[in-house]
Amino acid sequence: MKLLIKSSVLLSLLLSPTNAFTPGTFLPRQKPHRQLITPLFTTTPPSRKPRPPYIPNTIPDPDYVRIFDTTLRDGEQSPGATLTSSEKLEIARMLSKLGVDIIEAGFPIASPDDFAAVKQIADVVGNEVYEDGYVPVICGLSRANEKDIERAWEAVKGAQRPRVHTFIATSAIHMETKLKKSPDEVVEIAVRAVKFARGLGCEDVEFSPEDAGRSDPEFLYRILSEVIKAGATTLNIPDTTGWNMPWEFGDLIKSLRENVEGGDNVVFSTHCQNDLGLATANSLAGAKNGARQLECTINGIGERAGNASLEEIVMSLALKGGTHFKGGPGSGKLYTSINPVHITPTSKMVSEYTGMICQPHKAIVGANAFQHESGIHQDGMIKNKETYEIMTPESIGLMRGDSQSGAGIVLGKHSGRNAVSTRLKELGYDLDEEKFTAVFTRFKEVAEKKKGGLEDDDLEALVLDQSGNINYLWEVVGVQCVTSMNGIPTATVTMKGPDGVERYVAATGTGPVDAVYKAIDQIIGVTVVLENYSLQSVTEGIEALATTRVTIAAQGGSTSSTAMNAQSGLVSERRFTGSGSDNDVVVSSARAYTSALNKLLSWRLRREAKDEDENSKNARKGAGDAILAGEGVVTEV
Repeated sequence: MKLLIKSSVLLSLLLSPTNAFTPGTFLPRQKPHRQLITPLFTTTPPSRKPRPPYIPNTIPDPDYVRIFDTTLRDGEQSPGATLTSSEKLEIARMLSKLGVDIIEAGFPIASPDDFAAVKQIADVVGNEVYEDGYVPVICGLSRANEKDIERAWEAVKGAQRPRVHTFIATSAIHMETKLKKSPDEVVEIAVRAVKFARGLGCEDVEFSPEDAGRSDPEFLYRILSEVIKAGATTLNIPDTTGWNMPWEFGDLIKSLRENVEGGDNVVFSTHCQNDLGLATANSLAGAKNGARQLECTINGIGERAGNASLEEIVMSLALKGGTHFKGGPGSGKLYTSINPVHITPTSKMVSEYTGMICQPHKAIVGANAFQHESGIHQDGMIKNKETYEIMTPESIGLMRGDSQSGAGIVLGKHSGRNAVSTRLKELGYDLDEEKFTAVFTRFKEVAEKKKGGLEDDDLEALVLDQSGNINYLWEVVGVQCVTSMNGIPTATVTMKGPDGVERYVAATGTGPVDAVYKAIDQIIGVTVVLENYSLQSVTEGIEALATTRVTIAAQGGSTSSTAMNAQSGLVSERRFTGSGSDNDVVVSSARAYTSALNKLLSWRLRREAKDEDENSKNARKGAGDAILAGEGVVTEV
C-alpha cells in the first residue's frame, strides 16, 4: 500500500517552527536572549574571555588562538552522519553559544539542500550578535574553481562576517594521480581561485594546500607565497591523511612561517586528521610553533578516523596554554574565548543528531571520562577529587550531582515532572516545554514497565529516542509479532501518517524485525537499503531499556538522494540515521527505522518544494519573455 499525499501539504507540517531537540545550558543565567536576524544578547555569557577584534588576516593579540569548527562540513562527511537543515541550524546555534570563532557550515556546491543549509546558517546565526560584539564567521568550502567559489559566496555573503575557504591538492601523489596537473598548473589554479573569490567582494579568503603534510616544503613555500599575493588571508595547513608526527608537523608550521613570502600578513591554521590518533597532538604542536587558528570538530567526528577534537584542543589550551606553548609569536600564553560549560550539551547534540555515539573512554565527553570504579581511585576521589581528576565535570557542563544521582532521587513511575526535569538539567539537557513533555511522556510509559526506576543512561536513551522525532511524518502506534522456530515470522504494524489517519499492514520476514520493517515499507511506500543495524542494552537486567540505531540509504525512485564529497568529488547516496528506545527490542527497532525514514522523507520533501519553486520562477520568467517577444521587442538593429 502506497500513500500519495501532495508534497506541499506535508511541507506545511515540516516548515512549522522547529521541533528539533535542543540540549543546551543547564544554567538559565547563561542563556542569552535571542532574536532572529537582528538579535540583541542582553547577557554576556560567563567564563568566556574577551577576544581581540576580528581582522581576517591578522590577530591583534598574538597569544589568541581562533577555533575553527568544521563539524557541519568535515564532520558530516562521516559515513551515516547526514544532518537535516534544521539539525544543522540547531548545531550552529550551539557552536555560537560555545563561542567558536569560525563555523564552516558546509560545502554549498554539493547539493541544493547543502546550499540552503549554509545560507540559512549565514543569514540567521551569522547575524546573531552577542552584547560583547561576538558573532561567528560563517565559512563555506569550495574547490578551486569559479563555479564552486561563486556558489559558496552566494551561500555565506548574508553573514556579517562571511568567509570562503578554497583548496587544491599539493602533494606529488595527488597532483599526479588525482588532479593530473603539473605543479605550475596547480599554482595557476590556486592563484586564479583566490583572485576570483576576492573579486566577488569576499575580503576573508582561506586557502588550503590539501595533503600539505606529504607535500614538498619548497613547493608549499612557492604556492602559499603566490596565494598571499592574490589576496588570501588565512593559510590552512592540512595533514589530510594523518601522516605526520607532532614534531614533524610543528616543524612544518615553523618553516612555513619563516619561508613563505608575506607570511607575517596572514593567519596560519592547522587541519589535522586522526588516522594515527595524533590529530589533537599535531594541532597543539602547530599552535606551539605559531599556528593561530586550529580546525577541529565536536567529538572529533570526520572522514575516516575523524578530526582533531574541539573539546580536547580547547581544554588542553585551558589547562596548559599559559605554561607550555612558548616558542611561537607572542608570550606563549595561549588562550581561546570558548565557554567550556557548553561543551557537554554541544557534544550530546552532535552525537544524537548524527547518530554517532562517543566511545565511553573518549577524552572529555565520553561516558566514562569522569567515572571511577577502581577501589583505590574511589578512595582518592572521596578524599580529594584532584587526586584523579585534572578538571571538574562541571567545568565542561556536566553536573555530576550527589553520588551520580542528583539529590539522591530514584526516578520511577511515581516521579513527577520537576524531578525528571531537574535530573535532565544536571545531565546537561535544557529542553523547552514541548520537548520536555515528549520526553516525560515516554518516561512514564517506560517507567510503568521497568521495576527499580530508571538510571541516568535510561533517561538519556529516552532523550535520544525523542530527538529522532524531528518534523516527524510517520509514527509507530502499534506492533504485534508472531514467531517460532518452525513457523514464518509475521508482524502487524499500525502507523499514524501526517494526515492523522492510522493504517496497518501485516507482513512476513526472515525474523520479527525484518517482518516489521517490511510492513513499515509497505505502509509508507518507500524502498531503502538498510546499511547498518545495531542493538544494545542501555542498562543490565531483563527489564533493561534497549536502544536501536539504524542507517539507511535510498534505493532509486522518488526517494533517491545524493551528495558530493568535498575532497573526492564523488557523488553517492545520502545516508540517514535513526534511533529508538523501548523495553521491547522489536518496538525499539521499529521506532529507530521510522526515525530514519522520517529524516529521508523530510529531506526529499524540502528538495521537491525547492524544485517546484524554481520551476515556477522559470515558468513566470518564460511567460514574461514571451509577452515581450509578442510586443515586438527588438534586440538587434
